[in-house]
Amino acid sequence: MKWVLISGSTGTIGSAICKILSEKNFYLILGGRDEMKLNQLKQNLEKQYKNTCLIFLADLRSKHSIQQAINNLFSKNSIKLYALVNNASETPKRKIITEEGLECQFAVNILGYHRMIAYLKEYFENGARIVNVSSYWAGDLDLADLQFEKRPYHNHIAYRQSKQAERMLTVIWSEILREKNILVNACHPGDANSKLSNDLGFGGFESPMDAANTPAYLVYSEEIRSITGKYFEHRKIVSDPFAKNMDQIKKLFEICNKYL
Repeated sequence: MKWVLISGSTGTIGSAICKILSEKNFYLILGGRDEMKLNQLKQNLEKQYKNTCLIFLADLRSKHSIQQAINNLFSKNSIKLYALVNNASETPKRKIITEEGLECQFAVNILGYHRMIAYLKEYFENGARIVNVSSYWAGDLDLADLQFEKRPYHNHIAYRQSKQAERMLTVIWSEILREKNILVNACHPGDANSKLSNDLGFGGFESPMDAANTPAYLVYSEEIRSITGKYFEHRKIVSDPFAKNMDQIKKLFEICNKYL
């Protein structure tokens, strides 16, 4: 049984990823924080594709919530993960501080990805895959002000920063997990009309299924079974300028580790 956990599974692109992977006969673990939406998605997928789905109820804004969900699902069962798709992201228009005292995009888009990998790494099977759903719209990283305590908050800048950080964390995690034969890659999913794109003031010119194509491909494709630490667009490896500054990557990794 090849289990795949998809965070943000009830979103526009997340649910499309679930459909593609269901067609490929994977068993899905549906991640999200809205239990009603998760149960509806589970019911729809199981009815249409006759596959088995489990629910991973967690709020990625909260370290405790992630740990509790992992304990509830993985520690009490003999599940081994074939893949993790880090897909959940937020981009609120105003600055939101979480219960942990963290800026929301830093908490979800950066720490959420980092914590999911760190806390789940013992549950991956040999040859597993991690897909970090990032974006080509990335940049503006400020390691001295990751939570906009000095800069004025703007959701575009915070989003771009978080997507750069995801691509950078992909590089270092790929090196750490290489000895366990776990692939870690990042990708741009595509431009679909979603709540996230609307919060940024955009629409979208691709269908959800087209936008989900590359993240899903990185889960099931045999063509990439020896490729790790790369950034993909439209199923192709794209040179990533953010992957070249190892000093910055290591500093970001150290900062994120302080919140584990």
